[in-house]
Amino acid sequence: MEKTKLKAWAEELKTIQLPRWDELPELELYMDQVITLVDRYLSPLIEDEKHPLLSSAMVNNYVKHKLVPAPVKKRYNRNHLAYLIAITLLKQVFSIPDINELIRMQLALYEPQEAYNNFCIVQEEKLLQIAKIVLGEEVSLTRNSNDFYYLAMEGAVASFTQKMLTEKIIQLDKEQEGEKNE
Repeated sequence: MEKTKLKAWAEELKTIQLPRWDELPELELYMDQVITLVDRYLSPLIEDEKHPLLSSAMVNNYVKHKLVPAPVKKRYNRNHLAYLIAITLLKQVFSIPDINELIRMQLALYEPQEAYNNFCIVQEEKLLQIAKIVLGEEVSLTRNSNDFYYLAMEGAVASFTQKMLTEKIIQLDKEQEGEKNE
């Protein structure tokens, strides 16, 4: 496998930042705008050639199963965006019932704004750890909390980043094999 491509990917991971609560639009949005924004925010993390990151059917399903609050007059706000960003990332590794439980646990500890911002911070920390591992840099594994609900969220995010790394290595290996066979 071409290590330079993997290292370049790792360098990109170091720069990824998710929007914090206050950076999400204050305006109420329609479904197509929500889908476009979530895709824009998450496309650096999730390669969407496999499947769409988010669709109107997915959003409607999340609302139907009370994973996301219902929109008001078909409009979505920053609260909805925060839910959808977290759900879209977590569904790469977990089932919807597990995601629902993870969200419930975080909301038992924090207000939605703080829970979402914590999620973003932990996601970025785990991306940085993966990048450092790939680049052969020193990695420190510190715990931000001894609360089991918080640790569950950290573990969920770490699972996603580990999956990202594995998929990237597999992708690069397939590309290299394809080049050899040409």
